Amino acid sequence: MGSPPPAELTAPTASDRRPRDDEIDVYGLTHPGKVRRTNQDHFLIGSLKKHMEVLLTSLPSVSVGPKDAERLAFLAMVADGVGGTAGGEEASRLAVEAITEYVANATHCYYAADPNDEQTFARALEAAAHRVHTDILERRAGDSAVERMATTLTMWIGVWPRFYILQVGDSRCYLLREGRLIQLSRDQTLAQDLVDRGVFRRSEAIRTPLANVLSSALGGPESAPAVTSMLNDWNNVGLLCSDGLTKHVSDERIRERLLSMTSAKDACEALLRDALDAGGTDNITVIVGRMVRKDVA
Repeated sequence: MGSPPPAELTAPTASDRRPRDDEIDVYGLTHPGKVRRTNQDHFLIGSLKKHMEVLLTSLPSVSVGPKDAERLAFLAMVADGVGGTAGGEEASRLAVEAITEYVANATHCYYAADPNDEQTFARALEAAAHRVHTDILERRAGDSAVERMATTLTMWIGVWPRFYILQVGDSRCYLLREGRLIQLSRDQTLAQDLVDRGVFRRSEAIRTPLANVLSSALGGPESAPAVTSMLNDWNNVGLLCSDGLTKHVSDERIRERLLSMTSAKDACEALLRDALDAGGTDNITVIVGRMVRKDVA
């Protein structure tokens, strides 16, 4: 279960320059797990230029923009589709289409809003998420096979020297800073809502069925996009994941893996093994990213 980061951790000092493309070490993967026959998780890692340059994704096809344009922003996102047993696979496909449109909306946000104006840019990101929520509702209208279609979305978008986190649902965003693992996102679940109200302790809530009931989702009965912003730092390591990872892998184990990582790919594969070894009862998606400075003697 997550809560906002302590106030003293929300304003690090940004480094002197933004990283070049070759200084960004990022990787993502997704796996159906050992129990589910289908995978309703999807992820995307991309560089925002005049168009989206997709670096890695689980989507079957995404348009690719010019590789020689200057990078304006960097984006990574995880979406965990939900739809139940009835039409779940179809629901996932439709959810992914909506998320693909979201990426296009996020690109539009960059040009439509000044990224140096935190509040305006955050509102633009929230508005884009609301548009996707409406789109999902419209797509499933009248189709009983996908009437329960919904999805989580946790997105990291870096516009140097800041980064923004957009979240709907319970897919998580973590930050490793100075050896400490911080959960930046807040789980939008009924259990976390009760923790926030003082009804449950966090240790109690995680064991209740309410921990798996979303209080907010794109396409769900309620959708409450939340945007947070922080200054970036070269020493940060970021992780996005679906709950298929955190159901089986503790925060302490995640911290150990990120501290000992030799590459983003190595960390993702190690965490996937941990989740599978512990049961793999759900779809598992992991993205890890860090900046590796190459001009240091």
